[in-house]
Amino acid sequence: MASFSGYLPYAFALIIAIPFLVLLRQFVFTYIRLKEQEIKLLTVKSNTGNKAQSYERMTLFMERLKPSHLIQRFDKGLAVHEFIFLTEKAINEEFDYNASQQLYITKNSWKNIVDSKNAIIELLHKTYSEIRGNATLDEFKTIFIMNFINGEDYISATIEDLRREILIIT
Repeated sequence: MASFSGYLPYAFALIIAIPFLVLLRQFVFTYIRLKEQEIKLLTVKSNTGNKAQSYERMTLFMERLKPSHLIQRFDKGLAVHEFIFLTEKAINEEFDYNASQQLYITKNSWKNIVDSKNAIIELLHKTYSEIRGNATLDEFKTIFIMNFINGEDYISATIEDLRREILIIT
């Protein structure tokens, strides 16, 4: 019994230390987990800014695709085929400039943007083939706008989709 009584203070210290060490361990792991969540939240918040900016840029691109904006871009003294060439070139250059925005935009929205761009270019060529080069630039622009108005307004639908998505993100 005398040999056991010498170890009694150590056993008592061990009984007190074990719960303290368990609680300390839980505190450290909880602290680490909370810090990881905070880092993830900060990352998401910084990406939200990038996403919002991407949606803004692509909305601006879609606005510039509207025929009412396209017809005002170039000199009135151009031939119809020159206007079509320059307009298509400007659309493709602006699209290429904004191509990196697809990283932050959903696949569906990006597809709608690409489809809208291609539809406007197709409408330019379709309108030109309808007039068969027998119209002035002003007449071409009028027919181009009328063809757009009489068709489906895919640009406004795409902009509305972008608006809905940005509301979800922010």
